[in-house]
Amino acid sequence: MDHPKLLRPVSASVQPQELSALGHKGNVAPSKEILDLWRNAEAVCFDVDSTVCVDEGIDELAEFCGAGKAVAEWTARAMGGSVPFEEALAARLSLFKPSLSKVEEYLEKRPPRLSPGIEELVKKLRANKIDVYLISGGFRQMINPVASILGIPRENIFANNLLFGNYGEFQGFDENEPTSRSGGKAEAVQQIRKGRLYKTMAMIGDGATDLEARQPGGADLFICYAGVQLREAVAAKADWLIFKFESLINSLD
Repeated sequence: MDHPKLLRPVSASVQPQELSALGHKGNVAPSKEILDLWRNAEAVCFDVDSTVCVDEGIDELAEFCGAGKAVAEWTARAMGGSVPFEEALAARLSLFKPSLSKVEEYLEKRPPRLSPGIEELVKKLRANKIDVYLISGGFRQMINPVASILGIPRENIFANNLLFGNYGEFQGFDENEPTSRSGGKAEAVQQIRKGRLYKTMAMIGDGATDLEARQPGGADLFICYAGVQLREAVAAKADWLIFKFESLINSLD
């Protein structure tokens, strides 16, 4: 189920988000303290949907299975933090119950669409000996191809796992994965930090579950990427609000 195709990133429109962010001027230009944290990070954790990729993976899979609109509404609520993540995840999957064959067909016909600049950023981080992780409320089956494109090892992926029966029928998701519940990304970052003894870590994402990762014992820095989706409540609490990954790339020079 791994399709490591090399793709050219597609362009995501950022102008509407940038115009909407006029009220966030305070964190669009990072302070020296924030820049120092970023430059000294020993590990960087990325959200995947609407951050590394321009799509929300579960929404795209649902649309492919014929339940796009209803699932997208649940996704918006989950990412905005208005409902517990585990509740939204179970509700979304129950609307279309993807089979193994349907997931494989989706992966074959809809390869990942990467956000502009992400390949260059990850390449630069890795060249600087900074470890890169993918931490997602999405599914490993859909994230493995993304990791292959970016050269990120499988052991650096923290994500949910779809479960299937003997005949490929949908049976749910692994509830033991920390990312399957609210606060799970924070738990994953804490596990990484404890296991690898990183002194400084950064989390980059667009949603409320990404913001949660910034806490004692977790990420020291939360960078909100709004190049695909600007979620006002999340952006307002970010240490640094960006619309293009070039901002991060250039700051490492």
